[in-house]
Amino acid sequence: MNTDADGNAYSGSGSVHDDPSHDLGTWSIERLRSFTERVQGGQLEAVRVVAQQHAYGAVGSPEACRAWATLSLRANQRMSGDRSWDRARKAQQNFMLRMWVIERLGPDPGDRLWDPEALAADTVSALELTPVAARALAEHWPDLAIEKIGELRRHKNLTAHAGELVGRLPPGPVRDLLLTWSETRPHLP
Repeated sequence: MNTDADGNAYSGSGSVHDDPSHDLGTWSIERLRSFTERVQGGQLEAVRVVAQQHAYGAVGSPEACRAWATLSLRANQRMSGDRSWDRARKAQQNFMLRMWVIERLGPDPGDRLWDPEALAADTVSALELTPVAARALAEHWPDLAIEKIGELRRHKNLTAHAGELVGRLPPGPVRDLLLTWSETRPHLP
C-alpha cells in the first residue's frame, strides 16, 4: 500500500481511496493531477468531468480556470480508445473545452491550448472529409451505410465549435474552411 501526496492510502491498481466513488470534486488539483497519471478508463472520465466542472466554476480566476481545464484535457488525452468514435469523442471534448476557455477568458497566443489558430489547425487536421464531400454524402444520408452516417455525425460533432472559432481567426484558408464547415453542419445528420 502506498500513500499519495495528501497522505491518503492507495494501491498501485487504483483502489480504495482512488475509487472514483469517493468524491473527486473535493480533491485538490494537485491530488487529481497525480491521480490522473496513475489511473485509466472510467476513472479518467470522472477526472475529466470533475476538472471541467471546476474550470467552469473558476471563471473569476483565469489562472485557476486554465489550470483545471488543462487537467481536464490531460485526463481526456490519457483515455484509451483507438476506434474512430473514441478518437472523435476525445477530439470533440478537447475542442469544445478549449473553445469555451478562449471565449470566456480570451485567447492566449503564448499557450497553444488557448490559441485560436492552434485550435483551428487541430480541428482541420482531425477532419477526414471536405465540407463539399460531407454535404454531398448528406444529401442522401438515409440511403448510406451506417458507417458513413457515423462518419458524417463525427464530422458534425468535430466542427461544433467552428462557428464561434471563425470570429477569432485572421482571414485565410483555414478560416474559410472552418466557415464552410459551420455552414455545412446544419445539413449533416
